[in-house]
Amino acid sequence: MPVARGVKVGVVGGVFTAMVAVAAVGAYNIYTALDSEEGGSTPGAGTRAAAAGRGDQDAAKPLTRKEISAAASDFLAAWSSGDTAAAGALTDSPSTASTALTSYATGAHIDSVRITPGAATAGGEHFTIAAHITYQALTSTWTYGSSLTVTRNTAGDPAVAWSPSVLHPGLADGDTLLTSTADAPDLEVTDRRNTVLTGAAYPSLTRIIADLGERYGKQLSGGTPSVGTWIRKADGSTGQPLHVLRKGSGVRLRTTLDATLQTAAEKAVAGKSGAGVTALDTRSGAILAIAYSPADGEDTALMEASAPGSTFKIVTAAALLNSGMTPASPARCLSQDNIANGRVYHNDTPTLHKADATLEWDFAQSCNTGFIHHADALGPHGLRDTAAKFGLTQEWNVGTPTAEGQPSMPDTSVPDELTSEMIGQGELRMSPLVMASVAATATSGDFHQPLIVDKSLVHEPIAKASGLSGRTSAALRQMMRSAVTTGTASAVMRGFGPDSGAKTGSAEVSGQDTTNGWFTAYAGHVAAAAVVHDAGHGNTSAGPIVAAVLRAG
Repeated sequence: MPVARGVKVGVVGGVFTAMVAVAAVGAYNIYTALDSEEGGSTPGAGTRAAAAGRGDQDAAKPLTRKEISAAASDFLAAWSSGDTAAAGALTDSPSTASTALTSYATGAHIDSVRITPGAATAGGEHFTIAAHITYQALTSTWTYGSSLTVTRNTAGDPAVAWSPSVLHPGLADGDTLLTSTADAPDLEVTDRRNTVLTGAAYPSLTRIIADLGERYGKQLSGGTPSVGTWIRKADGSTGQPLHVLRKGSGVRLRTTLDATLQTAAEKAVAGKSGAGVTALDTRSGAILAIAYSPADGEDTALMEASAPGSTFKIVTAAALLNSGMTPASPARCLSQDNIANGRVYHNDTPTLHKADATLEWDFAQSCNTGFIHHADALGPHGLRDTAAKFGLTQEWNVGTPTAEGQPSMPDTSVPDELTSEMIGQGELRMSPLVMASVAATATSGDFHQPLIVDKSLVHEPIAKASGLSGRTSAALRQMMRSAVTTGTASAVMRGFGPDSGAKTGSAEVSGQDTTNGWFTAYAGHVAAAAVVHDAGHGNTSAGPIVAAVLRAG
């Protein structure tokens, strides 16, 4: 409890050299070596009597060392003896303290305590508690440290400043201590090969591991719950056990993650700001890695909701292929092109100009105008209809929270919105998870909604889509391979073999001077995508992150 304004708190200059010896029914305490200038030890009751009736002006007087020592001694002795009413009366909030002390004993099944004073604090005392717990024929002693401070109450008497943290430093207002059997067996979250995953080893997974345990722990069979002492928060939630009386036998939740790829992903984003990467198995949609930086910041791997830039040209290219074009179809690359006198578009590289360009060349070099020039071939619904084949017109349930409403594919019936979306701008809102899935669908031809756990555990609908024709998928692999061999991804993807492909991107974001860098690629049966905020070109910012993950795969 905070000290009231105007109330002075004293400081003990030395260390108490006392012990409160406790039995189940009583206690005796001796405090020695009090400051000699105060005239030796004085019982706390005498101190209180001397202070009583001095008036409000004494409430502002600094506390002496003797007053602090006596108040602490009396309180700890009363607490250890089990006299909660007396202990509460020695605080500045008697009713609240008495109730909390009683709850401490009953809720945590503590039948006795032994308290050892320690070093002085500012206006109080550290002390060590050895609490004896008896619960369901189990007995155990729980030892931990706490502290108190002494202030003056409204009458001017020295009193312990009451706070739940006196009972245990982890307690806040409304919290209680509880000794009980856990609701469910201890849970270990593992990768697909049964490697245990922890937030300490994989910082980006901290939130996800906790969420998976909360969602699926009770659905798993096997194991026995542990018995321990916990803090029950004011909202009814509980954390990790503070003291274990009996260990349970754990149960494991197996995820789709791959510890090797997760390690590579964590390393690849480390030290970057606003970076996120996700990797998938192209054959199943299984999520293999999720990492973002900083790890205590926004989850840009799953929660990003921004325009994906030219990485979305994979979808646009598929739509143009479905309209009858081929990789060899003419697609002139002219700066400042538009459609039907609509919005004028520029290319990211001003010198990018090729009158006899093909669709494949435009894709590899990421020519914006080469794509929007063919907007009329798509009509008002062609792009959205193709996006549906990638699963982009449905909300996904991957087994852990993602950005709300993701993926998001807006209406393309407005001409300028259509041409903006064709190059990954406009109202599109995607994440690295979504764009990794786009690359996976492009190379395999099949859409598999990403999942982080077995689908039998996910009770929400799993998105399904038709996927791509063999012709369209083959053409996309050809164009994504060209981006690696001769296009904008050639430098960062150097060394990857013929079973790889990529697409670079940079996305303009309102309020930012620099574009977000995007990159998505596949190699073998692994697809990955990354974003780096305010980073410029995707091939130099997000590209190295994706390449590092793919090499680990």
